[in-house]
Amino acid sequence: MFYAFCFKTMDKIIVNGEFFNPWDTLSCGQIFRYKQFNNGYLVISQDKICYVYEQDNNVVIETENGDYFYEFFDLSTDYKTIVNFALCYNNQTLSRAASLGKGIRILKQDPFEMLFTFIVSQNNNIKRITSTIEKLCEKVGSKLSSPFGDYFAFPTATQMSLLTEKDYKDLGFGYRGRYFIELLAEINSGFNVYALASLSDEGLQNALTSLVGVGEKVASCVRLFGFYRTSAFPVDTWIEKIYREDFFGTLKDRKKITLWFEGQFGLYSGYIQQYLFHFKRLENN
Repeated sequence: MFYAFCFKTMDKIIVNGEFFNPWDTLSCGQIFRYKQFNNGYLVISQDKICYVYEQDNNVVIETENGDYFYEFFDLSTDYKTIVNFALCYNNQTLSRAASLGKGIRILKQDPFEMLFTFIVSQNNNIKRITSTIEKLCEKVGSKLSSPFGDYFAFPTATQMSLLTEKDYKDLGFGYRGRYFIELLAEINSGFNVYALASLSDEGLQNALTSLVGVGEKVASCVRLFGFYRTSAFPVDTWIEKIYREDFFGTLKDRKKITLWFEGQFGLYSGYIQQYLFHFKRLENN
């Protein structure tokens, strides 16, 4: 791996591709702001953008924000150790999932953005989530320029507060628009999403589930993708199916299923969840 300048104001990060597959990383349900561009993808986080693509068995990231995206793609973590842990667990499905998805990386995303994004994700599909979030950004997010073209930043609380509940419904949020309105009122009254980072994993989960529109699964996703708490193991329909069919579990309550997985995998829970989730979706498509 090395980190060198590509051209003026633009950083180029080159990473060995064995444990980094851009498509698998972007398409496995942890991020919704990316699109195909040339022979790779444009990825937007907060007000920053990068171009990521594969070249000669490496992954190349071009951006004006090299330090940010070095952290964002979790490039300092040894994923070989994580994959080997999964392969040694002695579960056939997990072994296949880890082999197939070893290029998935857990993205270190912005907690504020993830909180609102995963409220949109509940009872929704990836295509609609992506469309809804992009409409919101285009409606009130700041328009910015980059070497890859113009794009819209994820809006601030002040910008989102300009919208009414009807505006949110018109953008496709449905009942989730009310959650946005109420949560933004809390933020404008002094609630600080970033201050939750000081809490323990359990404390963070409890604090998130106390917020309007945030259930156990959404809170687990925000913990994992927004606060990089890799002990989190979000459980949805796909994971519950895996639990019953491939781990032969008998628990009925999803919160208990989450706790069972977290007890099995500890700090590797989030990585294992992504391997399994991605594998099951591909297997059924």
